[in-house]
Amino acid sequence: MTDRNESYVLDEQVGFLLRLAYQRHMALFMERMTGGLTPTQFSTLYRLREASEPLSQNALGRLVGMDGATTKGVVSRLLARDLIHVEKDGEDRRRYTLFITDTGCRLLDAVLPDVKGSSETTLAPLAPSEREQLLQLLKRLI
Repeated sequence: MTDRNESYVLDEQVGFLLRLAYQRHMALFMERMTGGLTPTQFSTLYRLREASEPLSQNALGRLVGMDGATTKGVVSRLLARDLIHVEKDGEDRRRYTLFITDTGCRLLDAVLPDVKGSSETTLAPLAPSEREQLLQLLKRLI
């Protein structure tokens, strides 16, 4: 009888390792976050602010990597906190566009040090050259 584990080692699987790294980073993010935002809410606000043109809910979801249902929930929570607002598109009345509010911009500015700090802490075990290499490799995977 052959050993079933000889060709598969869980601790050497990219998905498993990415999930563990993600869990560690999320714990650090939430520990540092003073503005009550989840990582997804932060990313959503950030993408809205950096957008060069108004974004539909679908376009925003694609930019942040969310499916439609998740995007709808995130948008609803941000609307409830007056961090974003929605307007009907001037050219296509069926379409709605999303904008970050002044309140959303102020909150984003306030929490940026928290977010940067969580990234720094996540990457702290790596040398600066390893950090850059990791980020470049992850970008190639996506």
